[in-house]
Amino acid sequence: MGVHLEPGAIAEVVIDFPPVNAVPVAGWLSVADQLTAAGADPATRVVVLRAEGRGFCAGVDIKEMQRSEGHQVLLAANRGCAAAFAAVYDCPVPVIAAVQGFCLGGGIGLVGNADLIVAADDATFGLPEVDRGALGAATHLARLVPPQLMRAMVYTCRTVTAADLHRFGTVHEVVPAAGLRVAARAVAGAIAAKDPVVIRRAKEALNGIDPVDVKRSYRFEQGFTFELNLNGAGDRARQKFVEGR
Repeated sequence: MGVHLEPGAIAEVVIDFPPVNAVPVAGWLSVADQLTAAGADPATRVVVLRAEGRGFCAGVDIKEMQRSEGHQVLLAANRGCAAAFAAVYDCPVPVIAAVQGFCLGGGIGLVGNADLIVAADDATFGLPEVDRGALGAATHLARLVPPQLMRAMVYTCRTVTAADLHRFGTVHEVVPAAGLRVAARAVAGAIAAKDPVVIRRAKEALNGIDPVDVKRSYRFEQGFTFELNLNGAGDRARQKFVEGR
């Protein structure tokens, strides 16, 4: 259980927090650390970010927040998410997200910053932050869907399918769930076969021409999460979720 790195030319960073991959504070920081370690290894040519279990990521561990007094866990989770999302984006080699089942909340932050997404045919993507009394990762959702759909998804908390994102061109490939890891590694292999010096410079160049500073944009969103907690709306929504109301 946890986050572990399988090094190699095609490195794998694997998320494993049963039962639903709701990631605790330490887990987000570990994702950041493992991605940074993979990118720092000169032998690494591509990173596959994947997860064990029936879903890729259910977002932050809200129950961990509600078990704690005050806002320390909330603050730490926000910093952890920012670090993990940034580590995907800043990784000096391409990051391929392999997504199965549900990809929610913080999961959107991870895959939205990835270079490519390979998804299982059962994958769904959503940002239920409004129902959790929070805001954030619309920055990353905006990299996956058109602007008006992004707004609709934020306001209504609806999800979209891997097939939808494939039609938009933001999911590279949709495959049967049983073949997800193989498919992701096949795409990774095609990239790994290129000159690694050129690929690293290509990643740097592509980040440099992005029209939105994803790290700054996400931290701006997080400010509204802090505001919602100061006025009590955030805690009310989280407690309602924990109690199943």
